[in-house]
Amino acid sequence: MRVLVALGGNAMTAADGSATPEAQRAAIAVAMERVSELVAAGHQVVLTHGNGPQVGNLLVKNEIAAAVVPPVPLDWCGAQTQGTIGFMVLNALEDALRRHGVEPKVAAVVTRTLVDGTDPGFTHPTKPIGRFLPEAEARTFIEHGQTWEDRGDRGWRRVVASPEPLEVVDAPAVQALIDAGFVTVAAGGGGIPVIRTEHGGLRGVEAVIDKDLAAAVLGRTVGAEVLVIATDVEHAVVGWGTPDASPVGVVTTAQMRALAAEGHFASGSMGPKVEAAVRFVEAGGTRSVITTLDHIADGTAGRAGTVIH
Repeated sequence: MRVLVALGGNAMTAADGSATPEAQRAAIAVAMERVSELVAAGHQVVLTHGNGPQVGNLLVKNEIAAAVVPPVPLDWCGAQTQGTIGFMVLNALEDALRRHGVEPKVAAVVTRTLVDGTDPGFTHPTKPIGRFLPEAEARTFIEHGQTWEDRGDRGWRRVVASPEPLEVVDAPAVQALIDAGFVTVAAGGGGIPVIRTEHGGLRGVEAVIDKDLAAAVLGRTVGAEVLVIATDVEHAVVGWGTPDASPVGVVTTAQMRALAAEGHFASGSMGPKVEAAVRFVEAGGTRSVITTLDHIADGTAGRAGTVIH
């Protein structure tokens, strides 16, 4: 089967959240061992990934150097982290495939995702990113055109738009690589957000695209049959944090939407994953799965995790 695996941030950093180069290389090596098992089993695999910790590191560098050099825009941060993570994934996946006796053919595409320039998020940005800062430090970035909000005792925090992904612009290049037999990494971090200009060109914008929602768009575009969202829990859970908590097993899209409407999935964590998984199946996918990295092989077969069909 053609399987799109969306790797969460836990697959890119150490268990304690550490994002040192050493921790990232080690975590990615573990993730690619699991991915290589899918490839060795004969599946055609496409990869996408989160980049929150890596973008967070770049934002801190922006803050430290703001008085010396202008901060780079958020779309640049996305492009840079796509390149860095893609490079590490390629190295680790090639090594893992060789251990499984598979001749490695892997590639990474720096990928743009089209959004609507009139998306409400651009008028009223709500997605918090980066760390909290004192007001005096935040003012430096406000002067550079960024939007920051007073979050009380913790300080000020930057907020940006999180617009809906409409189209993976570089999907034809991704498709060509897939057709040529490459395991392809694409749309990392949801893709670099771009809008269409009045002259028909593309321009990067300050935004963060949800990587799972973008994965649903990418999966539909490249004809994936299965979407596997790898996260740090084995299932989506109803009643999370209560004595009545229970895992969600095999469900239909209608059942999952009903659970979401009841408020079981938090908007900042499981909610976007559930929405992406449902959208993928509604658009024609065979099934989508939410589970841990260790269970992606069984999840692909519909034997583990939360399976939506």
